[in-house]
Amino acid sequence: MTTHRIGQLAIAATVALTLCCASIEPVHGQGVPPRAFPNVVGALKATPGVLGVETGQTASGRQVIFAWFDGKKSLVDWYHSDMHQRAMRTVYPNQVFDREPLPDLPDNTGPILTIVSVKFADAPEPGASAPRIVSIGIELYGPLPGGVAVGGRFAPEALKVPGLRDIDLARARQAEPR
Repeated sequence: MTTHRIGQLAIAATVALTLCCASIEPVHGQGVPPRAFPNVVGALKATPGVLGVETGQTASGRQVIFAWFDGKKSLVDWYHSDMHQRAMRTVYPNQVFDREPLPDLPDNTGPILTIVSVKFADAPEPGASAPRIVSIGIELYGPLPGGVAVGGRFAPEALKVPGLRDIDLARARQAEPR
């Protein structure tokens, strides 16, 4: 992955996790240099209550971040963390963040998968050092009972899914008809 893409993912993580808890329109055309951001994805991975973090890119060009939190408290704690607050102020320097995040979500909700998808413009606007965000989506999900994992799964091992069939790949291959 290129340094440019890693920088875009850091911006995406910061902006997306900011927006997931606050209803704010992103500042269009505001270029924020990727190097101005701390390693948000790394910080997420080190945050208590974060079960796992994955990043990627879709075929349509969206940068995607998957962050699994063990519950609402961990997600709200991340929102209030120094790292996240600093990132929000970097992206929105003139915005006041005084809204409590996720007010409609019961306190005992968890685990929570936060999927953040960000689409960047193809190029920065004149005078900007980073491409502007064209669209952003933040979605929250909880695991459903069931499913199957053969030789591993996308979700972190720490995420317990009731009824998940976890099958060892070597064992599955031994059972294949020859």
